[in-house]
Amino acid sequence: MDSDKLYRFIFQQKHVRGELVQLSASLDQMLLQHDYPQPVKQLLAELVAATSLLTATLKFDGDIAVQVQGDGPVRFAAVNGTDQQQFRGVVRMQSELQGDSFRSLIGEGYMLVTITPKQGERYQGIIPLTGDSLTSTLEAYFAQSEQLPTRLYLYTDIQQQHTRAAGFMLQVLPVEQHKAKADFADLVILSDTLTQDEIFNLPAEQLLYRLFHQEEVELFTPQDVSFVCGCSREKCSAAIISLGTEVINEHIAEGKLDISCEYCNTTYQFDSADLTALLQQL
Repeated sequence: MDSDKLYRFIFQQKHVRGELVQLSASLDQMLLQHDYPQPVKQLLAELVAATSLLTATLKFDGDIAVQVQGDGPVRFAAVNGTDQQQFRGVVRMQSELQGDSFRSLIGEGYMLVTITPKQGERYQGIIPLTGDSLTSTLEAYFAQSEQLPTRLYLYTDIQQQHTRAAGFMLQVLPVEQHKAKADFADLVILSDTLTQDEIFNLPAEQLLYRLFHQEEVELFTPQDVSFVCGCSREKCSAAIISLGTEVINEHIAEGKLDISCEYCNTTYQFDSADLTALLQQL
C-alpha cells in the first residue's frame, strides 16, 4: 500500500461518505524518538489516525487539536494537526501503567477538540470519555457535534523499530435522512468485515472493491499525511528573549541553557555567548 495517505470517497447511489487513512513512516518519525511504553504508543498512533480522519471531515483552512485528558496513568495525550494533514503528538504521564486498555490508560476524563480556522471563529467541543475505546468516544463526538451517524475503525501495529496505524470511517450525508440512515446501516454491515491485514496491506482501490464491490464508489485523489514538528532554533531564541533580562542573566551565569522539544526530542543548546547575543536584542 501507499503509506501516509488519506483517501476520501463517496458512494454514487447511497447518501454516505467515507475516509481511509494509512500511516507508517510519519508515525516512525514521531514515535521512535520517544521511550513511551507500548500501550501508550498504540494510544498515540490511534489518536493520530483519528485526528487525520476528523480533520478530513472539516472544510476549513487552519489547525485542529484533539486532546484526551484523564485521571489515569496517562494524564494527557494530544495530537495537533492542520488542514494540510500535517501532525505532531505528545503524551504526558503521571504514574506507572496498571493495564493496557483505553480506560486503564486514561481513567475517567474527557476529550477536547479545538478547531482554529485561519478565517472565522475558534470552536471547542468537550465530551466525556465513553466506553473502553477511543473509537466510541469519537463516535459520540460526531453524534453530539455534527448529529450525523458515524462509524469509525482504528487499527495499530506497534513494533520495536516500525509502526503502522490505519483508520476507516463512514458518515451519513446530511440529505434525505431516512434513506441515508438505511444506506449507512447497510454499508456498516459490510465494513464490519474489514480486517487489520487488509487495511494495512491492500491499496485503497483494492480495499474498497473488496468491501463494496456491488456499489459504485468514487475515490478522490489522496492527500499526503506527514509528521511536522515545527520546532526550530529561531523559535527557541524568541522564547528565550521573552523570558526577560533577569532570567537570561541567570542562565548566562550558569553557562548554558538547553531547550528540548517535547514533540520530537530535539535539544537546542545555547551557551553563554549565545545568550549574551540574545540579551542584546532586548
